[in-house]
Amino acid sequence: MPDPSDKTKKWNLSVESVRRGFCIPKVLGGGAGDTDAADDSAGYESALQVAYNEAVSNKAGVHSNKPLVRKLMNAGDEFEAMTLVEKSKRICTVGTVKCVIEYVFDGSRFRCLVTDPELESQGLIYGSFTLILAGVSCPRVGNPRLNPPTPSEPFAEAARDFVELRLLQRELEVTLHGCDKSGVCLVGTVHHPRGNITAEILKNGLGRISDWTVRMMSPGDVPPLRIAENAAKRANLGVFESYQPPVLTGASEFMGTVIEVTSGDTLMILPNGETYDSESKLKKISLASLRAPRAGNERSGKPDEPYSAECKERLRAMTVGKSVKVNVNYEREIPMGNQTEKRQFGTISTKQKADIGEVLISEGLATTQRHRDDDEKSARYDELVAAESVAAAAKKGVHSSSEYKKKTINDLTDPKKAKTYAGTLQRAGNTKAIVDYVFNGSRFKLFIPSENCYVAFALSNIRCPQPSPSAGSASRGNAKAAEPFGDASKCHSRLNVLQRQVEVVCTGVTQGGVMTGDLYVGQGAQRRDYCIELVASGLATVDQRKIDYGEAPKVLIDSQTAAQENKLGIWSVTQVKKDEPVAAKVFDKADTKVAEIQISEIRSGNHFFFRVNGDESAKVIDDSMKIFTDTNGTSGAPCEVKVGKVVAALFNDGASKSWYRAKIIEKTDKGKVRVLFIDHGNEAVVSPVSHLRPLDMSLGTDQIPAVAKEAKLVFSKVRPIEEEDGIDAARMFQGMAWGKDLKARLHGEAEGQVLVTLYENDTDSPSINEVLVSEGLARIGKRYEVYDVVNRMGNSDSLGKLAKDLETAQNSARKSRKGMWVYGEIPEEDED
Repeated sequence: MPDPSDKTKKWNLSVESVRRGFCIPKVLGGGAGDTDAADDSAGYESALQVAYNEAVSNKAGVHSNKPLVRKLMNAGDEFEAMTLVEKSKRICTVGTVKCVIEYVFDGSRFRCLVTDPELESQGLIYGSFTLILAGVSCPRVGNPRLNPPTPSEPFAEAARDFVELRLLQRELEVTLHGCDKSGVCLVGTVHHPRGNITAEILKNGLGRISDWTVRMMSPGDVPPLRIAENAAKRANLGVFESYQPPVLTGASEFMGTVIEVTSGDTLMILPNGETYDSESKLKKISLASLRAPRAGNERSGKPDEPYSAECKERLRAMTVGKSVKVNVNYEREIPMGNQTEKRQFGTISTKQKADIGEVLISEGLATTQRHRDDDEKSARYDELVAAESVAAAAKKGVHSSSEYKKKTINDLTDPKKAKTYAGTLQRAGNTKAIVDYVFNGSRFKLFIPSENCYVAFALSNIRCPQPSPSAGSASRGNAKAAEPFGDASKCHSRLNVLQRQVEVVCTGVTQGGVMTGDLYVGQGAQRRDYCIELVASGLATVDQRKIDYGEAPKVLIDSQTAAQENKLGIWSVTQVKKDEPVAAKVFDKADTKVAEIQISEIRSGNHFFFRVNGDESAKVIDDSMKIFTDTNGTSGAPCEVKVGKVVAALFNDGASKSWYRAKIIEKTDKGKVRVLFIDHGNEAVVSPVSHLRPLDMSLGTDQIPAVAKEAKLVFSKVRPIEEEDGIDAARMFQGMAWGKDLKARLHGEAEGQVLVTLYENDTDSPSINEVLVSEGLARIGKRYEVYDVVNRMGNSDSLGKLAKDLETAQNSARKSRKGMWVYGEIPEEDED
């Protein structure tokens, strides 16, 4: 072979090994003069003898006084693998350690022996370890000695042969990056004099890029590996012989506007050229190769992951309402309950940011996704990994070692909290807020940073049509039917104000805890009143009551008039006039008469039962039921239990038990029944066995009609009895009417209830209806409801006068902030 010191000469490897003392000849004897140049065999032996004599005289190798004996050490047993990594970076020249590749397990795993003299002082010379080649993962070679034998993976033998030919038994420089999870195997890069062995493996399709080992490498060393792997994929070489580029269901690149940020890594985008008239026009895009902290679930008790809110807020600030460019890298099937959703993953950029995901990662608000080696990744995956390394080194965000403290936000969507805090928001005047959610075109959930709270907010003076119900409310069966242009109105608000910073002025709060007021969008010259925008676009109407009371701003009325004339939005379809009845009710017209009555049962502040004084039927039925009790005693008897049937029911009035006429109105779950005592108006839940018995035929309602009449204060509406104002109304009604002889103006019947105006004294004094309204405990119905009653009752003068008196009383209560008006105006959604 050529002499390394002089390429023009050749030397014999065996002779040189003997001369250097690495070995000794098998046959000893003879001298240099005994050689026979003509005989090749004798000449070879003579050369060996000469070399041996030189080695002995020079005390080379094994002939030295103290022959070298290697002490082999194994990583994990005699020394820690990480110790070798640290020492090599600190002591070895340029951070590389000299090693001999002694064995090749497969294309990316070798057995190495440390031969670097710089590590001899550290006791690491001749350390033996397993090296995992950084940046690549090759197919595994099988093991025929196992039972049963394991076969080699495709291209495993080719990869091993490729590496053995170039690395086996060579002393090379190795850069050590770190250890695997076991802490025994080292990860490193082998520096071959002819180039990068890792890139060559990838270029020939004999391996794939290994994500977890790439993360240990210097970011500048990774791009050549990506280029090599992509070249092998395009040429379908080796392990990529069946590789196909990812198939996308849509365009691989598009421009659009971000409508909503649903989480720290997912956005809803409206592509350019699309009209946002339904949710199906939006594209859901997740940031490729990025994992954001997950938001929790209050229903299941799962808490938010640290920095989930901060990540979502940062993404919102960078993207919502802005034009973005989306490069789709791949698609995945995402589990969504019992179904799956095909989601697109891509790189999103704005004018200011080349990669939104890289910004989140560099600020420590998200991390890169750990992919499998054969998974598709972001086209900028290496940049994301580099950004994560910088953030981790700086201990930013999720990489911080300090304890995360979640920011607590006050939730003022609760009615009680909202009413308590309403005054503060009203006094604050113009307030910055962020629209967190859109319920419909004019009702939102806001986050107010200055007050650190969430509030429910509704635009005052206007009403938007009802949009289509959500899937959740539809499944629960409590969804309201959609109205024309309800979805268009909601889409308009989502497009223009959702997750945007707005300015609000709170003017009141409803009984339901909804703040009311005005909302302004934009800044500077672009600042505009959103109420006017909705009305002018025909997507909202001005509250008719505000127009009637003269409280609606003139600019709103003018905007609505213009929309009506141009037949925009809502006004392009036939409208139901609010001053006409919208549905026919069953009315029994009667000549208005005044009767003297007594209240027998109060159900609420405007709902009651009464008896007419002097009614002979009342005296007859009371006497008859006393006789019935004396005759039958107080024991129950078998009877037909059927809803609607009139029977005798036992009732204890505190003094004694007696039988009264009652109608079965409901069967309960516990085998009992709910009955209505038709001669008094009260209800009770009783046992059919002990508290019911058949009624004599002579006491049926066909012979003696029910004495107690169900009635309602005409034109008056009150809060439910479960609410505070409802209880106050019922108590005030009771104080004025119970146990007294009252004057009642009976106007007729509607849906089985007598419409009544009650007076404590004479009919010229203020009615009980008017007193309740003036105290803010009742309110007058909608204008079209009042007209409906007046028209169907024959345009009675007494009803017309009463309607005017009630409206005057209500205006006074509103101005004085009494009762239900204490927090300001009542929006339309609170009226039903």
